[in-house]
Amino acid sequence: MAWLSLKVFLVGVTFLGSLYPLVNFCFSGETRGQKPNFVIILADDMGWGDLGANWAETKDTANLDKMAAEGMRFVDFHAAASTCSPSRASLLTGRLGLRNGVTHNFAVTSVGGLPLNETTLAEVLQQAGYVTGMIGKWHLGHHSSYHPNFRGFDYYFGIPYSHDMGCTDTPGYNHPPCPVCPRGDGPSRSPDKDCYTDVALPLYENLNIVEQPVNLSSLTRKYAEKATQFIQHASTSRRPFLLYVGLAHMHVPITATQLSADPQGRRPYAAGLREMDSLVGQIKDTVDCTVKENTFLWFTGDNGPWAQKCELAGSTGPFTGSWQVRQGGSPAKQTTWEGGHRVPAVAYWPGKIPVNVTSPALLSVLDIFPTVLALAGASLPPGRHFDGLDASEVLFGGSQTGHRALFHPNSGAAGEYGALQTVRLERYKAFFVTGGAKACDGSVGPEQHHEPPLIFNLEDDAAEAVPLETGGAEYQSVLPAVREVLADVLHDVADDNVSRADYTQDPSVTPCCNPHHVACRCQPTLPTSVPTGSSVGKEDGQAHPLTSVLPYL
Repeated sequence: MAWLSLKVFLVGVTFLGSLYPLVNFCFSGETRGQKPNFVIILADDMGWGDLGANWAETKDTANLDKMAAEGMRFVDFHAAASTCSPSRASLLTGRLGLRNGVTHNFAVTSVGGLPLNETTLAEVLQQAGYVTGMIGKWHLGHHSSYHPNFRGFDYYFGIPYSHDMGCTDTPGYNHPPCPVCPRGDGPSRSPDKDCYTDVALPLYENLNIVEQPVNLSSLTRKYAEKATQFIQHASTSRRPFLLYVGLAHMHVPITATQLSADPQGRRPYAAGLREMDSLVGQIKDTVDCTVKENTFLWFTGDNGPWAQKCELAGSTGPFTGSWQVRQGGSPAKQTTWEGGHRVPAVAYWPGKIPVNVTSPALLSVLDIFPTVLALAGASLPPGRHFDGLDASEVLFGGSQTGHRALFHPNSGAAGEYGALQTVRLERYKAFFVTGGAKACDGSVGPEQHHEPPLIFNLEDDAAEAVPLETGGAEYQSVLPAVREVLADVLHDVADDNVSRADYTQDPSVTPCCNPHHVACRCQPTLPTSVPTGSSVGKEDGQAHPLTSVLPYL
């Protein structure tokens, strides 16, 4: 039981203060120079056309464009799903939602998260001797053992879910402020949005809520500072590191300070894009100044733009989903159209990845997991199947061959969550179900089932405007192969060791630093290192560190 007592002690210490200074970055053994470091940056709701290197109309990503010129840019790179939680779960497991159990988003009151029998990228690298850090949006479960510190990350600083899931005092565009509404049974928001009944958005450092509500106007600066500190500390050690950064950009709300900081007076979205680009540039500069020769930096997005946010949504570039637009609704986030799935992606590793290369290889967020493990010399977790591939030959060997087939899971616009009813096969894309998410005008495209499927030739029709004629020779030659690869993956999933996420909701799991305040507001005069919201062990509005963690060990 000695190891259990030690674990309880260490976790208790993290409740009382930051784990970060306690991470042992230095230990005996010559691992430095043998294993590469990894920095994975995931943008939120960023469109393919938001990257200037992809789309000439965009002028707001100078740092990312420079990184693309100094590395490799992927123009046919895809999210693993077109909404937040499933995409992030697939990044960290290399498995589609049908396998890892995460098929839709977790809520503020969600009891569960990424199933505990799923092994994360961070957990594998920890076992391989890596120091692991996560900064930014998690959205894979915040209650008990689903917290990042229990999923392989030595250090965590960020928000537990999207920053529109809770009120703030610096709300920005498209979000209400934090003044609390009177207690009662009224609506959650008043018509003029002058009050809010939901719990304020928390900011965590490890297991501590250090700020609630979080100050969104200073969040970007804090992320940059924490990322810089993590990289610098790790660079002075003999241990390799993984840093996973889940950006708040370009998800709404976009803070008003981004406009005031923009000398050109650009519209809110463009100003936010420049702020995001500056943050990425700071992280890259830190890498370049410390561990440039031995660090692989991978930037991509979790899904396409959230079109219903109108001028606060990004650009899909040429991937306009014209067929769906004619039916109604949006063909971007929450859909399986290219605008929802095709995302910007850049890989950077000086001296290893060739400079200024544009790769047309068909790749996915799913590929990050097996590629990183291969480069780290670590083995894939046993007893399960994976949907990603090791992209090393594309990155280093000059190959332009990625996936032959990719499968885009339903993500809310149509069909059952997580079901595979859209098939990408080489240059072709087949839809067995279509539907449009809510558009800027409020319209929603109807769910339509297609048998035989709609098939588009993306090489000739990037806008997905006109499907192939079902009676034509091209369609008839592609259809059997589409059916075959779809049947194969469904058979493979049926034979796999799959997980099921717990989506049960309970208000008592809502993160709260001060349950006596209706919005859970941290008082400036009180300590901010009060643990998160389980009711276990609470007395007088506080939770005892060891008591609240013991049930989960």
